[in-house]
Amino acid sequence: MASPAAAGAPAAGVRSFLQAVSTVTEEAPSPLRVVQMEGLAVLKIIKHCEEFAPALVTGQLLGLDVGSVLEVTNCFPFPMREDDEEADADGANYQLEMMRCLREVNVDNNTVGWYQSCLLGSFQTVELIETFMNYQENIRRCVCIVYDPSRSNQGVLALKALKLTDSFMDLYRNNGLTGEKLREKKLSWVDIFEEIPIKVSNSALVSAFMTELEPESPVSQCDFDRLKLSTAPFMERNLEFLIGCMDDLSSEQNKFQYYYRNVSRQQSQQQAWLQKRRQENMARKAAGEEPLPEEDPSNPIFKPIPEPSRLEGYLVTNQISSYCNHINGYGFCTSVAISWCSMVHKMPFFYGIA
Repeated sequence: MASPAAAGAPAAGVRSFLQAVSTVTEEAPSPLRVVQMEGLAVLKIIKHCEEFAPALVTGQLLGLDVGSVLEVTNCFPFPMREDDEEADADGANYQLEMMRCLREVNVDNNTVGWYQSCLLGSFQTVELIETFMNYQENIRRCVCIVYDPSRSNQGVLALKALKLTDSFMDLYRNNGLTGEKLREKKLSWVDIFEEIPIKVSNSALVSAFMTELEPESPVSQCDFDRLKLSTAPFMERNLEFLIGCMDDLSSEQNKFQYYYRNVSRQQSQQQAWLQKRRQENMARKAAGEEPLPEEDPSNPIFKPIPEPSRLEGYLVTNQISSYCNHINGYGFCTSVAISWCSMVHKMPFFYGIA
């Protein structure tokens, strides 16, 4: 017969609850694999961005962080106000009041990020990175949902979930966005943002209701809109923004050329000063005097010239890549539509139809 002590002790190979909890807390958090969004949250974001387009709007994302999945179950918009201290205070009070009201009606009120609208994919800015860093101080994992109404009007749901890479955040916190640090970490312009796949989910009741609302006709107006051959407005805007980004990139390159010219000029001045000081020390030694130090920290030519940050250049390069992808993708779809239309026009002649 087993003793009471043995009966109360855990069996061999079975961990206690406290041991299991401590092990889980010590394990590294799983990486974020997917952002699962409720259909209602997606519709709210689209409605808010479309109503105020082309003005840029933003809002709060609410949900749960479950393992490798970040669930976005609800959202609410931020009011549009002018940028001043009173407006910032009012905005913070508005967020707290909204989250309190949602908590009272038993709705998820955990902040998991924010959403914002953009114009033709122009979202890669320093302000976005600073907002990410502010969110990271209080939230371990957060994302930014970017919606582009202009691209969505072309028949594509332009919805992206973005987060900063861990390597970039470490360098940004330590002000290490210099050429030497970037080469040491092997960080390029494509390693700033990480796009997370988005999965839109609905409950069984919502899916059944949407099935009933689905029209019987297999062809909708959106299908006919895809056959439009006019590409001038969308392509022109992308090319205009691309030219502007190229000008910005040229300005960043001129900034670094100016920096390297100053460094080269300073090195030449240092060499001339050292050569003069060595000649002077040789004369002092010949006269039996103590030599002077070969470095003078008080001399301005020995003060290091600060290297400009490469963040702006990286962001502009990211933006150029985004515009090129837009032009390439939309141009390919347009060429396919043109080829199909030309084939349709040739079909009557091929079959001998007048």
